[in-house]
Amino acid sequence: MTRITFPGLGIGPIVVDPIAFTVFGVSVTWYGLLITCGMVLAFFYCLHRAKQEGIKSDDVIDLAIVTVILSILGARLYYVVFAFEEFIATGGTPLQNFWNTFLAVINIRNGGLAIYGGIIGGFFAGLIISKVKKIRFPILLDVLVGGVMIGQIIGRWGNFINGEAYGYECKLPWRMGIEKCAIGTSFWSEMIEVHPTFFYESLWNLIGFVILCIFYKKKKFNGQVFAFYMLWYGAGRAVIEGFRSDSLWLFGEGTVRVSQALGIGTAIVGIIILVLGFIKIYKGIDIWADLMSEFKPKKKH
Repeated sequence: MTRITFPGLGIGPIVVDPIAFTVFGVSVTWYGLLITCGMVLAFFYCLHRAKQEGIKSDDVIDLAIVTVILSILGARLYYVVFAFEEFIATGGTPLQNFWNTFLAVINIRNGGLAIYGGIIGGFFAGLIISKVKKIRFPILLDVLVGGVMIGQIIGRWGNFINGEAYGYECKLPWRMGIEKCAIGTSFWSEMIEVHPTFFYESLWNLIGFVILCIFYKKKKFNGQVFAFYMLWYGAGRAVIEGFRSDSLWLFGEGTVRVSQALGIGTAIVGIIILVLGFIKIYKGIDIWADLMSEFKPKKKH
C-alpha cells in the first residue's frame, strides 16, 4: 500500500493499492491493467495510421502480436541484464539455485520491465514484419511510434500506483509526498517529498504525441515520424532520468545513469536520421533510400 499526497497543491492523501482485484486467488494489478489498456489503445491508433499508409489491417494484427511478445521479452531481458544480482538465488544446491534464479527471471508479476528493452523488442518486431509482409520498414516505424508513446503515457501511471519511479527529494510546489506500508503490517514509512518523475515523463510523452499527431500527414519523408520520436523521447528521458533516485548507474554511483546514456544516444540517432532525410529532400541525395534499400518491398505501400 502507498499513501500519496501533493502538499503544495493541497491534494491528498490518496491511499492506493497496487492490486485492482483478485480472480480465483490470482491478483490482478493496476499496473498490468494500465499496460493492457495502453496496448489496446496503441493497437487502434496503429490501425488508423496503417490505413493512411495503405497497410492492410491483417498485417497490423500480425504486427501487434509479434510486437507484444518481443516487447515484453525485450523489456524483461533489458531489466535482468542490468539488475541481475536481484535474481540470483542462493542457499540451495547448484541445481536448485539455477532453477530458482530462472523462476525469478521469468516472473514478471513482481515487476521489472524496462521501457528501453521494450522499444528494442518492438523495433525488431517491426523489422521482422516488414521483411515478411514486404512493407517499407521506415513506414512501419512511423506507424508504430505513436502507439509506443500511448503505451508510455498510460504505463507511467502504473508507477504512480506502485509508488515507484519517483525522483529525489525536493520542495517544489508540485512535489509528491509518498509513504509506504509493507504487506501484512500497519506501519507507514516516514513521508518523503520528491519529484513526481513518473508524471514528468507521462506529460512529456503526451506533448510529443500531440505534436506527432498534428504533423504526421505533413511529414516530408518516410521515417521522419520515427526520427522525431527518437529525438523527443531520448532528449526528455535523458533530462528526466537525472531527477530519478532509483535507476541504474552506468559506471558506478554518481556517474551517468544507464537510461540517461541511452536517452542521449537515442536523441543523437534521431537527429542523424532527420539530417539525412532533409539532405535527401533539399539536396537531391537519396541517402535514406540507400541506407534502407534492403527493406524495399515487392509490393507498393
